[in-house]
Amino acid sequence: MDALPLLEPARAAQLAAEFGLKPEEHERALAILGRQPTLCELGIFSVMWSEHCSYKSSRVWLRQLPTKAPWVLVGPGENAGVISIGDGLAAVFKMESHNHPSFIEPYNGAATGVGGILRDVFTMGARPIANLNALRFGDPALPRTRQILDGVVRGIGGYGNCVGVPTVGGEVNFHPAYNGNPLVNAMTVGVLRADRIFTAAATGVGNPVVYVGSKTGRDGIHGATMSSTEFSADSEEKRPTVQIGDPFAEKLLIEACLELMATDAIVAIQDMGAAGLTSSSVEMAGKGGMGIELDMDAVPQRETGMSAYEMMLSESQERMLMVLKPGREELAEAIFRKWELDFAVIGRLTDTGRIVIRHGGVVEADMELAPLESEAPLYHRPTEETPRQPPLPDVADPVGILAALEKLVASPDLCSRRWIWDQYDAQVGGQTAKRPGQADAAIVRVEESVEQGGAIALAITTDCTPRYVQADPEAGGAQAVAEAWRNITATGALPRAITDNMNFGNPEKPRIMGQFAAAVRGMAAACVALDFPVVSGNVSLYNETEGRAILPTPAIGGVGVIEDVAKAVGLALPEGCELVLVGETDGHLGQSLWLREVAGREEGPPPPVDLAAERRNGDLVRGLILDGTVLACHDCADGGLLVTVAEMCMASGIGATLSTVSDHGFWFGEDQARYVLATRDPEAVLAAARAAHVPAARLGHSGGGDLVVPGAGSISVARLRALNEATLPAMMQGY
Repeated sequence: MDALPLLEPARAAQLAAEFGLKPEEHERALAILGRQPTLCELGIFSVMWSEHCSYKSSRVWLRQLPTKAPWVLVGPGENAGVISIGDGLAAVFKMESHNHPSFIEPYNGAATGVGGILRDVFTMGARPIANLNALRFGDPALPRTRQILDGVVRGIGGYGNCVGVPTVGGEVNFHPAYNGNPLVNAMTVGVLRADRIFTAAATGVGNPVVYVGSKTGRDGIHGATMSSTEFSADSEEKRPTVQIGDPFAEKLLIEACLELMATDAIVAIQDMGAAGLTSSSVEMAGKGGMGIELDMDAVPQRETGMSAYEMMLSESQERMLMVLKPGREELAEAIFRKWELDFAVIGRLTDTGRIVIRHGGVVEADMELAPLESEAPLYHRPTEETPRQPPLPDVADPVGILAALEKLVASPDLCSRRWIWDQYDAQVGGQTAKRPGQADAAIVRVEESVEQGGAIALAITTDCTPRYVQADPEAGGAQAVAEAWRNITATGALPRAITDNMNFGNPEKPRIMGQFAAAVRGMAAACVALDFPVVSGNVSLYNETEGRAILPTPAIGGVGVIEDVAKAVGLALPEGCELVLVGETDGHLGQSLWLREVAGREEGPPPPVDLAAERRNGDLVRGLILDGTVLACHDCADGGLLVTVAEMCMASGIGATLSTVSDHGFWFGEDQARYVLATRDPEAVLAAARAAHVPAARLGHSGGGDLVVPGAGSISVARLRALNEATLPAMMQGY
C-alpha cells in the first residue's frame, strides 16, 4: 500500500472537482478506497461515475422500457442489441451520440462517432452492413450552423465511405434551440449467425488480456467527462478532448476481429469507447465477476512519456480489448500483425475482484471493481411536469393551399437532403435495395433465405419529432416510437425492435428531468402496444449552452424484417394508380410545420397518438403491401397529407389529381397513424379496411405532370422538385 503514489487530500479534492465528481461523490469514492486515491484511481472513478458512463440520472427511468420478446437475443447492457431475423441469422444494432465533440470539432467529432458505433456492432461478432444518423442543427441562417453541418456531413461521409459501410438513411432537422449544441446520433446495423454472438463478460483466472488496434495517444482524455457537462462560452477550447479517427485502421480492425472470431480463441471482447481502457477493462472483468491486472508499460503508445492516468483515460480510436483462451496468443497475434495492427498482451484476469494497474514498476491503482458499478451514484432527481399546451385556436390560412405547399417543400426541415446524401456512399457492399429518398425506411438485403425463399432484408429508420416532445414529452415520446414503426411498416417490413438515443438538457433542472421521465413513459407505452422492444440505447444529457437547452430529442432507431426484399415498396408514385388514404384526418395543426413555416407560430398541443389505431392501421397496410395490392406507400408525417402526396410525386416525377375539396387543416394537419397508398385495386383496399375497422377513403389518382388540388389549382411536379432541391445547395454554397 505504501508504494501507491497517493494524492494529498487538498489536491485530490481539487482534481475531483475538475474531473466532474461532485463533493459527495468524491467522499463516496474515498470511503470505498478507505484512503486517499492515486491520480489514476481518481480518474477511473471520475469517468466510470460520469453521467455518460454510469447513467446516474437516467437509470431509474430507463427501467420502465420493455426489453424482452421472443425474437430478442441480447438486450440492453451489452455493446449492442441483437434480434433474431430468421434463417439462423441475427441483426445487431445500436445508436449513440457524439454531440459535444461534434460541436467542438465537427469533422472529427462526427467521424469518430461513426467509428465508435461501428465498433459496438462488430465487437458482438457482426459484420456491419449499414450506417444511419439522426442530426439536429441550429438556425440555418447562421454561418456557424452551416459550418457545423458541413463538418459533420463530411465527417460522417469520410469515415463511413472509407471503412466501406454504406450510409443508407437518417434524418436532419433545424431549430434555433440547437444553435449552441448540435446533435449527432450515429447508428450501425450488422448481421451475424445467431449462434456466434460475442459478449464482454470475461472469465478464466490467468487468461491473457490483449490490446489490439491502433496505438494510444493523448486525444480524448476525459471525453466522457466533457460529455457530461453543459457547454459554456469557452467550450470550443476543449479540442484536446475530441478524438481523431482513422477509418482505414478501422477497416483493418473489422477484418482482423472477424477473422479471429471465426476461431475459438476469444473469451470476451470489448471496444475501447467512452473512457477507453478504463471502461473496457472494468466492464469486462466486472461482468465476469473477475479481477484484472494491467501493465501499462506493455500498452502500445504513439506519444512519449504517457502516464498510467493518461493511458487509462485516453479515448484514442480504433482500439479493442480482448480476453483470450490460454495458448491462443500466437494465433491472435499472427492475425493482427497480418492486418498491420498493434497487438500486445497487457495483463491477465485474476480472482481478486480488484483492478491493479502497474506502470514503470509502480502500482498506480489497486481498487475493488464491484463498487465502480454497485456503488455508482443513482439519482432520483426532482421532476417537473411540462404544462399542457392550451388548444390551438382557429388559424386562418394566410397564403393559400398551393403557396403553403411551395413554402413547405422548400423549408429546411422538408427540403431534399440530396446535398447530404450525395456525400455518403449508400451502395458500397452492394446490399442496399432502397436508398435515401426512395422509401420511408432504408432497405438492406441480408442474404438469400434457405427457409423462406427470396432474400431476407432489413428495413431501418431513425425518427423523432422534437417539437412534439417539447410541447408534450409523453405524447412526443410515444409518437417517436410510433413513427419509426410506421416508417418500417410502410415498406412492407415487420417492425422488430428499437435502439434509442435520449438527447436532453441538464438533468439537475426539474423541468428537464420531467421531460425525460415523461418521454420514457410515452416510449414505453408505444413499445408495449406495438411489440417493439428496446434492445440498446444511449443517453446524452447536459445538452445545453450557457443555460439554454436543446429541444428534448429522444431519437429512435428502428429495425424491421421483410422475408423477401422483392416485396418491399417505396414511396415513388406509379402512373395510373388510385390513391387511398388510410387513417383518420381531423386537421390537427398544433405544433405542425405548416403552423411554424407558414403561419409563423409554434404553439398548441402536438397531435394525439392513438396506439391502438397505429397498430390496427399499420397491420392492415403491411398485409396489403405483402400481398401485392399496394404498389407504393408513404406515411403521413411532417407537413401533413398534401406534403405526403407531393413527396410521392417528386420521387417519381409523376403527378396526381386529388378528389377532395377541403381546407388547410385537412391538407397540412399532422394527424397520426395515416398512410397514402397507391394501388390498382382500390376496392380491395377499401374492403380490407372495412373488415379491419380501419378508416380509409379514395383520395385521387396518379398521372400527368401536375399535382392538382380541387379548389386550389395545380402545380407542376417539376416546380415542386426545383423548390425542394434548391434549398440546401443554396444554403451551403461555398462549403
